Amino acid sequence: MAENANTQRTSDSGVSIWLDDLSRTRIESGNLQQLIAERNVVGVTTNPSIFQKALSQVGPYDEQLKQLGRIPVEQAVRELTTTDVRNATDIFREVAEKTDYVDGRVSIEVDPRLAHNTEETEKQAEELWNKVDRPNAMIKIPATLEGLPAITATLAKGISVNVTLIFSLERYKQVIDAFIEGMVQADKNGHDLKRMGSVASFFVSRVDTAVDKLLEANGSDEAKSLEGKAAVANARLAYELFEKAFDSDPRWADLEAKGAKRQRPLWASTGTKNAAYSDCKYVDELVAPDVVNTMPEKTLNALADHGNGAPSVKGTYEESHQVMQKLADLGINIKDVTDKLEADGVAAFIDSWDSVLSDVQKGIDRVNG
Repeated sequence: MAENANTQRTSDSGVSIWLDDLSRTRIESGNLQQLIAERNVVGVTTNPSIFQKALSQVGPYDEQLKQLGRIPVEQAVRELTTTDVRNATDIFREVAEKTDYVDGRVSIEVDPRLAHNTEETEKQAEELWNKVDRPNAMIKIPATLEGLPAITATLAKGISVNVTLIFSLERYKQVIDAFIEGMVQADKNGHDLKRMGSVASFFVSRVDTAVDKLLEANGSDEAKSLEGKAAVANARLAYELFEKAFDSDPRWADLEAKGAKRQRPLWASTGTKNAAYSDCKYVDELVAPDVVNTMPEKTLNALADHGNGAPSVKGTYEESHQVMQKLADLGINIKDVTDKLEADGVAAFIDSWDSVLSDVQKGIDRVNG
């Protein structure tokens, strides 16, 4: 079957389509290869919630659990998840080589319980990188205040990083700075910048979910007219920041001359939560060159079926600033919203991680009698 016209158009407009899902079943059934061939998928992201869903299934992981025997549950989880990520990176190796390691990336996250521990995050990022042992892997580190120095330190070791859980423009600015500083250090440490990659995962739909609740509570016509607009405006302003930051930083010009690649914005949380909105909303309204959109399969299928894929970010900055100003005029403090979303995001991933540990322990007990 040929590539899909709508995903092809999105891809031609400069968007790298990544799948926000990974499981052993998807790898072993050939489904991942199929999505590469038919849906323009050029990368994969995972998070604790995704692994929780995969590892709760009885069957796909039993054989490896049997081989591992009665080992501590955290070690078992590490073995299972890094095996999946390693196998997925091998599937994407050709894409990585064809795109000069821009795409073909597979991400794996550090334990979310370390989100506020710089030193332990940095240590585990290196352990995961060495364990997966593939040049097209990426280590996910959350953009908490404590995560920022860990991002710099990890990049300084020549390790590719996916910075996750970014909600605010203020934090995104700090992430870009942490990235550039990390690349400066990687260069000083003699690492090959050409193969290093980084994305900044900016969460989208959750912003609308939070802001729309506040707008509904307000109840005015002005508030109603702003429903469903905050998330896209916030992300478009992140893209404006991306363009300005890399064009104006003198450190970056020097790194780029040595083959370093810009840290691309990645739109995450792009599944539509509100049935009143288009199921392609957070793809079609955020099409621009040099971005990644990581989407659940349901969103990917919606895009393939009826997505637009035409450029939709350039020329929207003024309108996006106006949306944010109108929200402020209504008394909605976007910083309060994004701070809470970051805290909730970390907490939700910790809950998922706890479930992973519990499910895998049950699996260990089951297969080892």
